[in-house]
Amino acid sequence: LAQEPFSVKVIHSFPESRVVPQYVIVHCYPRLLTHKTMSTVYKTGAALRAGCRAGEFRSSTAGQAPNYVQANLAILPKDFAEEFRAFCQANMAACPLLEVTEPGQYEARKLAKGSDLRTDLPKYRIWKDGKLVEERSDICDLWTDDMQAFLIGCSFSWEDLLEQAGLTPRHVEEGKNVPMYDSNIGLVPVGPFRGHMVVSMRPYLPQNIQAASEITGAFVSAHGPPVQVGEPEAIGVADPLKPDYGDAVEVRDGEVPCFWACGVTPANALRNAKLPLAITHAPGHMFLADITTQDLKTWQVPGTWSSRPAKSQC
Repeated sequence: LAQEPFSVKVIHSFPESRVVPQYVIVHCYPRLLTHKTMSTVYKTGAALRAGCRAGEFRSSTAGQAPNYVQANLAILPKDFAEEFRAFCQANMAACPLLEVTEPGQYEARKLAKGSDLRTDLPKYRIWKDGKLVEERSDICDLWTDDMQAFLIGCSFSWEDLLEQAGLTPRHVEEGKNVPMYDSNIGLVPVGPFRGHMVVSMRPYLPQNIQAASEITGAFVSAHGPPVQVGEPEAIGVADPLKPDYGDAVEVRDGEVPCFWACGVTPANALRNAKLPLAITHAPGHMFLADITTQDLKTWQVPGTWSSRPAKSQC
């Protein structure tokens, strides 16, 4: 086996079709060899949306459509939209707003012309009076003319850049959803929207943390740099091996758990608001856009990035 970590993707060359057929990813580490077989890998955001719309794709979008932007989704009645917009702006690290639709508009016109936010995600969550009542693959029958959609930046957008730098996130290596945790990091409340930041975790060796921080820090529109490095108990995470959402991943000897703000945060704020009806993506099941990751470097997002938004408002 190799003496230094590396990963090899064994694939064939395919035309610009919607799906790359089955391939095998081989990850090599000292004394460790694992094989992950993935049956469907979409090459573009448009292809994955079409797969969702056709009922062909219902999995986590981690590792899908490299170089294309992924976004969290929150849908709520227009009567609450302005307060929710203000909440996102006040808590920009966790809720970087990429686009807000007009009432009744289910097309994300800035991120993906021709898209349909009612059908183009692999899985939705339905919330009524603050309770999760259902998960489903489309929301056409729930959509009304007074609904507005909020598309919020996602850390999946820059994970391919980490991989290119030799810093492949562990959940991508293991073919899992990213581990996510409820933290004790307070948010700035606005109207009925309040709560604490949800964070995602990727473990790294100490010598790689600075590089990972610099790569992700260039994308404040996709949560930016880590909000916490090491000391998970300081942000209320008792055990990094027991996430509240997503899947547990291996943290190897010598690695440090690094935490980024997560787009499940606005979904929890909607839950806490106990609206009559709200719709979100299921954790890890994102909206895929047509713009590229590099476009995010200049994407204008309202608000100021802060790892501790409630404290920064004091």
